[in-house]
Amino acid sequence: FMVPYGASIEIVLQDTSFLNPENHPIHVHGHNFFIVGRGFGNFDVVTYPARYNLIDPPESNIVAVPKGGWAAIRIKAANPAVWYRHCRLEEHASWGLATTGFIVQDGPFPSQALLTPSEDLPLLSVSELLLQTQYEHI
Repeated sequence: FMVPYGASIEIVLQDTSFLNPENHPIHVHGHNFFIVGRGFGNFDVVTYPARYNLIDPPESNIVAVPKGGWAAIRIKAANPAVWYRHCRLEEHASWGLATTGFIVQDGPFPSQALLTPSEDLPLLSVSELLLQTQYEHI
């Protein structure tokens, strides 16, 4: 999802799968965040936010989502780019726990925006990238 530069966002990560509940260490690239809440069972949007730790929440770039539970994080989107979010257990990527987390848009000032690519940056199509990757592994 697209996020304006400087926005504060809250993400609730839920792990109450019926098939295989398991602890998931979730890592967000490009940002530190505050872990404002964590619990077991399904997240209740009415009850649980009132229990958040907003005084001194731990700051990190990884959060352990408990087996059969949830974790709530808050991020200040101040680093423009496409940011990846994934479970640190590599096999879980095939379960769908590796995804583009969010896209932070450029801010109003040059220091808050992505740099323009240099003019000599070669442009490659996806098929050219795949072909190049195949040759590198031979």
